[in-house]
Amino acid sequence: MSRTVSTHSSRPSRPSQRRCAKMGCNEPAVSTLTYIYSDSTVVLGPLATFAEPHNYDLCNLHGEKLTPPRGWELIKLAAEEYSTGPTHDDLLAIAEAVRSVASPQKEVIHPTLGRRGHLRALPSD
Repeated sequence: MSRTVSTHSSRPSRPSQRRCAKMGCNEPAVSTLTYIYSDSTVVLGPLATFAEPHNYDLCNLHGEKLTPPRGWELIKLAAEEYSTGPTHDDLLAIAEAVRSVASPQKEVIHPTLGRRGHLRALPSD
């Protein structure tokens, strides 16, 4: 039997405070279980940033022992499939953005001549 962790979804929960949703288990949560009813799919992924009403946080033991309902597909996202921090490409993109803002290029504006001939200066008599 599972229970829902009741936390406001607008506030982030610190992972150290979130516990396994299984009755009687007091272990820290390490993954989040989500049911996708329209696809008959169960997804076990990394611990969600926010506690949601219809998601279940599970400890390592209960996450490994998880079996889906009959006829349902189980998708387990491995630790390598998600990243907890910025990648090398992310850091390069940030550095390039900072460089481009720190040293803006002065743009040379070349004057352009407008259409000639529609106005004329007439000599005074």
